[in-house]
Formats: sequence, C-alpha cells, structure tokens
Amino acid sequence: MEMNEKIVLASRPAAWVEEGNFRLEAGEIPRPGANQVLVRNEWLSLDPYMRGRMSDVKSYAKPVEIGEVMIGGTAGEVVESNHPQFAPGDKVVGALGWQTWGVADGNVLRKVDAGIIPLAAWLGPVGMPGVTAWVGLLDICAPKPGETVVVTAASGAVGSVAGQLAKIHGARAVGIAGGAEKCRYVVDELGFDACIDYKAGKLREDLKAVTPQGIDCLFENVGGEIFDTLLGCMNPFSRIAVCGLISQYNSAPYPLQNIAAVLINRIRMQGFIVSDDLSRWPPALAEISGHIAGGRIKYRESVVDGLAAAPAALISLLKGGNFGKQLVRLRP
Repeated sequence: MEMNEKIVLASRPAAWVEEGNFRLEAGEIPRPGANQVLVRNEWLSLDPYMRGRMSDVKSYAKPVEIGEVMIGGTAGEVVESNHPQFAPGDKVVGALGWQTWGVADGNVLRKVDAGIIPLAAWLGPVGMPGVTAWVGLLDICAPKPGETVVVTAASGAVGSVAGQLAKIHGARAVGIAGGAEKCRYVVDELGFDACIDYKAGKLREDLKAVTPQGIDCLFENVGGEIFDTLLGCMNPFSRIAVCGLISQYNSAPYPLQNIAAVLINRIRMQGFIVSDDLSRWPPALAEISGHIAGGRIKYRESVVDGLAAAPAALISLLKGGNFGKQLVRLRP
C-alpha cells in the first residue's frame, strides 16, 4: 500500500544547514475533511526563505517546529475533493510542504491550467518567485525607460524574471551571477544587457565598466560584500528592493560599510515580502503568464528526483549550486 513520504525538521542548524537537520518519515495518506482536498504532490519548490524557517528567531513568519513537516510550495493533482470548486484530476498549487501527499482547505489552493504552461512553472516564473520579481521591480524599484537596473543572483528563479521584466519595461538590465556559464545564460538567453561574474574577483572594476552612469535601481537578493559594493555605485534618488540576503542566511551578519550611501544619495530602500499584499498577485500572474506564453520571458529549472533528494538540493541552493528554479520531482 502506498504511503505518504514526508521530510520533517529533525534539528535546528547552528550555521550551515546539514542533511542531518532533516528526517525522512512515512505514514498513512491523509484523508480530507469538510471543504478539504487531497492532493498527490508532483513537484516541490525549494527556496532560500526555507533557511529562515529552520531557525527559532524573530522573523516575518513563525518557524517550523521540530518534528513538523518542512514548509514548501507544491504542485500536484487532486485525487479526492470535499470542496465544490475542485474535482479529481484538477491541477493545483499550494503549500503542502515536503511530502508526497497533502490535505488542505480548498480556499488555500489555486487551480491552474497545465496545458499551455507546464505544471512545474507554476512554482517558478508563474508562481511565488515570478510574483516576487514583479512586485519588487514594478512596485518598489519602478524603473523608468532608459534607467539602469542591477539584479543580483540574476540567473536564479527571482532574479531572472526581474531582469527580463526590466527589459520589457524599457530599462537597461545588468545582472550579477556566479560563474561564466551563468553570466552567458543571463546575457545570451535571458537578454540582459550585461552580466558580471562576481567570482572573477573584479566586482568593483567590472561594475564601473558596465554601469558608467551609475545604478538607478537595485533588485537585491544576495547581501553581504556584493551589496556593500553596489551601495557605493547607487545614483541620487535611486531605489533598492531588498528581496533577500542569501549570503547571510548561514553566517553572522556582514557589516555594511557603505550604508551611508543610503543617506548621501537619498536612496529609497525597502524590504518586502511577496505575501504582504495578495491583491498584487492576479495582475502579476496575468502579465508574467502572457510574457511566457509569448516567449518574451524565458526560464530554466534545476530538477532533482525523489523527496529524499530535497535536503541536499536545498543545501546546494543556499550555496549557489542551482541554475534557475530549484525543484524536486516527486513523481516519475
């Protein structure tokens, strides 16, 4: 008889996440109650925010408790439904966590059309990462045509969409990524105007070369020394959308030496969480899905097979090992 495989948080990491912080368990497949839906998960999304949920520290959301299923976005198929808006066979996305089966109230699931856009993409460019890129770029950075937008982690799930949206809206897009292969992808396939390989060790010099007029908008995903360097290149009245600080998630905070640039250049810098205003999701998804269907936004996925591979894949993601959106394929 098929069981529900699930990965729970076994212990809290002291610094870097280790595979021993997780535990694979098996149990009975849950049954749906009133207005609930049983979903056979096909895809699991892995995202940097998960590192924060593993720590018992003050944050914008409560941490995962020891012994609880790890939190995460999922996409799958409805098998049984007690909710009038869902039927067996429907494809849905939700947050059922690191498990092969899940039950949820129908009002927290979203039915999607996997005919034109593949189901996995609803966890990437047409999901939370894509909406994050849209909100941060258009609501906070608000680039004007001709302005220079710099996107860190430009080959990742969020950064790749943010840079392409900047180009679509008439701005000049400069990416920062780790490695020559990722930079070639960012320029040759995604259409950024330039990309800097921060691993080449010439970040400051390369920035001056590709942003001679300075930086008007920064979509920040990395933090640390890269962020500090970028702060020194910002123009007066520039804007920064702080989406993430992945370089700091597993270590002590890096001291920002150039934070004075925020004052000197009257920079508008705002952190944001994409779930703060759910009213922005429909217009974001409508625009992004149209661009993907029309071939104007491209994306890439890194896929590992089987739930047991999720811990190692998350660790690799946190170290920059992914190329595009990191996913776990739960079904053949």
